[in-house]
Amino acid sequence: MNKPLISLKEGSSITLWQLLLALVFVIVAWLVSRYVAKFIGRKILKMMNVSDDNVVIIQRLVFFVMLGIIVVTILSFLKVPLTAFAFISGAVAIGIGFGAKNVMDNFISGWILMSERPVHINDVVELDGQLGRIVQVGNRSTIIRRIDGAHMVIPNSTLLQSNLVNWTLLDQNIRNSVKVGVAYGSDVQKVREILFAIMKDNKSVLEDPEPSVIFEDFGDSSLVFEMWYWAKISTIRELRAIRSDLRFEIDKRFSESNIVIAFPQRDVHLHFADDVAKQLAQKLQTSEQLKSLEDRSKESNQTASSKNQKSTSQKD
Repeated sequence: MNKPLISLKEGSSITLWQLLLALVFVIVAWLVSRYVAKFIGRKILKMMNVSDDNVVIIQRLVFFVMLGIIVVTILSFLKVPLTAFAFISGAVAIGIGFGAKNVMDNFISGWILMSERPVHINDVVELDGQLGRIVQVGNRSTIIRRIDGAHMVIPNSTLLQSNLVNWTLLDQNIRNSVKVGVAYGSDVQKVREILFAIMKDNKSVLEDPEPSVIFEDFGDSSLVFEMWYWAKISTIRELRAIRSDLRFEIDKRFSESNIVIAFPQRDVHLHFADDVAKQLAQKLQTSEQLKSLEDRSKESNQTASSKNQKSTSQKD
């Protein structure tokens, strides 16, 4: 166990016993570092009301600082000078530059995301038409939970280079809208009053900025109105729930006020030229004449058959 395995230039050597102790120390120190980082994030920082993003950043800083202390401690324990790694570190840097470019890009991008903070944990974001919530910002990738429950794992470099829409970057206030169409002939002023009252009565709709009702358009089959409102949300489900509640209330109050919610309708008008109408009339007249001739022939045949039957009966 004490037999030298590696000889250094300064006359010192590393034995098998030292390597085993160093390996055990690295494993124990790694586990302790992770536990300490999580303990600081979950206990101490939560008691200080630190945001989730800052908790993640501080946890990682603590972990990497302790990791650096572990490396220096191991080298001093093995009596290995740092100059011995000058050549090795250069070779490792070249290898990382060529062979692990994407990994390093994602790693550096992860720290850029945590430092510049264009996204936060629990932010509602939209990426490539997919709407979801930020669950985790990792060293290599960011996890987004979509509205259908699926998780998207996006590389950090891709996230930085994409056109990301963050709905809740500065605050959780989101403007949304609900459209409804009423039948032509409806009292538009009464429709506006009902829609405005529905938004006022909804507790999830913010009073500031004030909601508004827009007469959007004269549609093909309806008069289109749009309700604009602001709401403070923490999850995407709340946004969908608010729209659902508003639609339920619209259907209820419109029914009470005898206002018809329009649906697509089409009126078809057929116009024929005079010659076409004459041809149709002639065909109808001809068909009627043929039918009358067929009826007469049937009657005559029936009469003849009845006479034949009578004559045969008299002969008998």
